Amino acid sequence: MDLDVVEERPYRFRLERHGAMRVPGTVFASRDLLRDAGQSLRQVANVATLPGIVGASYAMPDIHWGYGFPIGGVAATDVAAGGVVSPGGVGFDISCGVRLLAADCDREALRPVLGAVMDDLGRAVPRGAGPGGVWRLDGTGELERVLRGGSRYAVERGYGVERDLLRCEDGGVVADADVDQVGPRARERGLGQVGSLGSGNHFLEVQAVTEVYDAHTAEAYGIAAGQVCVMIHCGSRGLGHQICSDHVRAMDRAMARYGIEVPDRQLACAPVDSPEGRAYAGAMAAAANYARANRQLLSDAARRVLRRRAGVRLDLVYDVSHNLAKAETYRVDGEPRRLCVHRKGATRAFPPGHPDLPGDLRDAGQPVLVPGTMGTASYVLAGVPGGDAFHSACHGAGRVMSRHQAARTVTGAALRARLEDAGIAVRPLSMRGLAEEAPEAYKDVSAVVAASEGAGLCRRVARLEPLGVVKG
Repeated sequence: MDLDVVEERPYRFRLERHGAMRVPGTVFASRDLLRDAGQSLRQVANVATLPGIVGASYAMPDIHWGYGFPIGGVAATDVAAGGVVSPGGVGFDISCGVRLLAADCDREALRPVLGAVMDDLGRAVPRGAGPGGVWRLDGTGELERVLRGGSRYAVERGYGVERDLLRCEDGGVVADADVDQVGPRARERGLGQVGSLGSGNHFLEVQAVTEVYDAHTAEAYGIAAGQVCVMIHCGSRGLGHQICSDHVRAMDRAMARYGIEVPDRQLACAPVDSPEGRAYAGAMAAAANYARANRQLLSDAARRVLRRRAGVRLDLVYDVSHNLAKAETYRVDGEPRRLCVHRKGATRAFPPGHPDLPGDLRDAGQPVLVPGTMGTASYVLAGVPGGDAFHSACHGAGRVMSRHQAARTVTGAALRARLEDAGIAVRPLSMRGLAEEAPEAYKDVSAVVAASEGAGLCRRVARLEPLGVVKG
């Protein structure tokens, strides 16, 4: 399929409809970033064939190849018009997201003990592909309480404070979780991993705010120039991966019964209101609660280390997911419609005044947390009025190299030495894993953020640079 890409205006490109596409594609990018999009543009076109899709098949500036959907893809389907839900539009790491905590100290105060803090964090934070977590659950019954209760259950058990829930998407818990739709293998994998980073691009990073672009919004968020922050990036671990695998298979078997044809079997889907759609939604919500509890437990571990080693307190700025499908209402052709909004490697970016925002953030707009790469920077953005793609924004830098390519480009030892020379304390689980996440394996996060802001999806609030990183 030949793709006809037209520049509509700066930072916005259009993929014209071809063949079975029901809507056009819209890619938010600069010309340079678009050149990095490669074959993932074909996935944008494939997503545009989904039953019930409205508006466009959208892609964020950090777009890259994913399972079915591109990573950085956004698509909404009209539930009443036979709109579908697709596990590929959420991804394997369900509710993978970012949590930012702000310390009551600046970088100079932390500098004398930074090495010791990083050593302690390296010991306190479980990571890697296998089992191991902060919380040893007492069995399936307690796992089900995590799947139903999310961050709220973790806080009730002493792993945090009530204010954490106010600064977390959905108040820290998705209400419509259905634990009966979580299969035995997913449960088995979830039992031993709650409160752990995992591997790949997941991390816990100690950062400093190096630039504030919007002082008023930064103050509302609770961050200021020079301040130390802790950023956590992780998700639902093996439990979420297994749920995705299980429900992709179920939907692949069911599609013919609903007369659904897709150009890629990785786009397996079912109507939102079908038994298969409801089963996946319930399991996905349970995995989202697991992911929120996971980040809550890691926050508690970081708080304990910073308090014990440096006498520092951490307050939650915000916690938001970038791999979810959510029911949201938008006007379509002038009428309010209930939509299933898939965001895969894309962050919701609600504007000021949105009713789903906590009261103390409602005037400022939703924090959008965009992690960069080791040795570069991360950003705090804010949702804006009139934000496109159903109020969505980028979620990170976006890969340009596979992990295998990255590991051939640089050794872990050389990368660690380079980062340490730049003043960044690195605590990797393995040198191979560190090399796979080299900064050169990713797009320039500043360019991604500039394109997101230029496209009118969000606005910059602050830039944060790494002081130390614990890698999964």
